[in-house]
Amino acid sequence: MSVFTKVSHTELEAFLRHYDLGTLIGYTGIGEGIENTNYFVDTSRGRWVLTLFERLNYDDLPFFLGLMEHLARHGYASALPVADNAGRTLSSLNGKPAALVARLTGQSVLFPSLVQCAAVGHALGELHKLTASYTGTCANSRGVEWRKATGEALLPKVPEDARALIADELAAQAQLDLASLPQGVIHADLFKDNVLFVDERLTGVIDFYYACNDALLYDLAVTLNDWCAEADGSLNKAHAAALLSAYRACRPPNAAEKAAWPLVLRAAAFRFYLSRLYDWTFPREGDLVHIKDPEPYRRILMHHRTQAAPGL
Repeated sequence: MSVFTKVSHTELEAFLRHYDLGTLIGYTGIGEGIENTNYFVDTSRGRWVLTLFERLNYDDLPFFLGLMEHLARHGYASALPVADNAGRTLSSLNGKPAALVARLTGQSVLFPSLVQCAAVGHALGELHKLTASYTGTCANSRGVEWRKATGEALLPKVPEDARALIADELAAQAQLDLASLPQGVIHADLFKDNVLFVDERLTGVIDFYYACNDALLYDLAVTLNDWCAEADGSLNKAHAAALLSAYRACRPPNAAEKAAWPLVLRAAAFRFYLSRLYDWTFPREGDLVHIKDPEPYRRILMHHRTQAAPGL
């Protein structure tokens, strides 16, 4: 959600003329995140989020926007994409694909409570049930092949200790067959900054632009690693138990998933360690660009490599 593409007041007013949203009151860039350009937009008829897609192209985006609409229409706490006067949810602005979605109430949390961890586990389980009826398909752009290619690209560019870790983890991950586990449409990025709360009530799940078809268990691992990790990379046992219990109540994992769980947790940590290390090593230009430190995910990965996984 960094700001890579600037939008002027005049340009935004012209863009909004294609929507029945009233007049522009104000807008501000969102500096968090690393992939797309995002703005909060206020008009006389509501509050919205404008996204300009920096890497995704026009052919990719109907999957994501359709998924958000599918979830919202089924009562899930997902932002509903806004159609323009021609009925289209995908548009363009300053040469980039662009979309508006309704801005949800609530705020993200930095230090979640047990109740909030349980709410996220439930929301993820419900997501996996609801997406079973979504017919769109999209490969994981940060899947097995990406992890292998990115790791190999980093090997000659990083210090010796990182090089040894990447090489060893690539070898270990070669033994994991995610495709053999139950599959579905997953969020793939359900971090704390992508979930909104009012007090301890979950009010929104946002940023579906990494959503894809992949192993459901991988999605659970991505979520657990962010919501339950301590500063030293270990997992908060109480938070992990609350999240996993709530998820299991919606979708109990099978025997194959339970057996694969320790290595899937490592795969999820490895994915974010690699992406952050890559952005650190090969930075992108842009205003308000937020490059995330890879060190927290190195610590999480090291924890999973040496400690038993929480009970699934």
